[in-house]
Parts: sequence; structure tokens; C-alpha cells
Amino acid sequence: MASAAKSLASCIFCKIIKAPEQQATFRATSSSNPSCPSHLDIGPLFKGHALVIPKYHAEKLHELPDEYLNDILPIAKKIAIAQGAENYNVLQNNGRIAHQEVPNVHFHVIPKPSESDEQGLVVGWPVQKFEKDELQKIYDDIKLKL
Repeated sequence: MASAAKSLASCIFCKIIKAPEQQATFRATSSSNPSCPSHLDIGPLFKGHALVIPKYHAEKLHELPDEYLNDILPIAKKIAIAQGAENYNVLQNNGRIAHQEVPNVHFHVIPKPSESDEQGLVVGWPVQKFEKDELQKIYDDIKLKL
């Protein structure tokens, strides 16, 4: 049974979903049920930077009912193709310290037109070293919880 769409009156994304004429909105639905409208980001990192926002309000991905996840990646794929970018990022953050600015699940599709730090998403990747036995313990702990 599908979960009824949930919204939060104070959430900017919920407001946009209810009144899409206030935002540059387009539909890239992958099914007859448009559970995830897509919009251009108002603070884009590059031309065409888009958002895919499930119609169910959840602050973090693990709080979103599974049926609202069905269309997200097919929609992001269609947007990436339509953007025409050979290179792009699909990004989703959870929590303020993980760089989530709006506390509502959303996915960014961001064209990355060059290697320059001046265009598109710029990402640092502070690699950490773990011993093989420590990696095995981490793996076992996660696998046990799945």
C-alpha cells in the first residue's frame, strides 16, 4: 500500500511542489505517477543544475518510504541526458554537517563541464587508511544490520 504524500507547511520544497508556477519546473517523470517533480536549482553550480524532489516530505533518505524512491534515478538519468553534459554529478546529502541546506530529501543533477574548480560541483575526498582486519570488521558490522 502506498504511503500518502506528506508535506510540511514551512518547507520551501513542499511549497514549490504545491505551487510549481513559482519555480522553473519541468516534468521528467518515468511513470504515469509523477511522484518526483524536477526543478531548476535557484542557486545553481552550473547552467542546468536541477533538483529532483520526492513529493513526500522527509528530512533524510532513510525516512523516505521506499515507493518514493522508485522514480528518482530514472528521472535524474533523463535530466542528465537532456542537459547534454558528458560529465555530471548526482548528489544527495543527509543532515546539516553533510551539507544538506534544505531539510527535505532532494537530489541534485549537476553538469560538470570542465576539470576547473570554477564550474560545477567541487568535491574534496579526504581518503582515510584502514587495516584489512579493521575493514573486515566494518563490513561485517554493516552486513549484520542489513
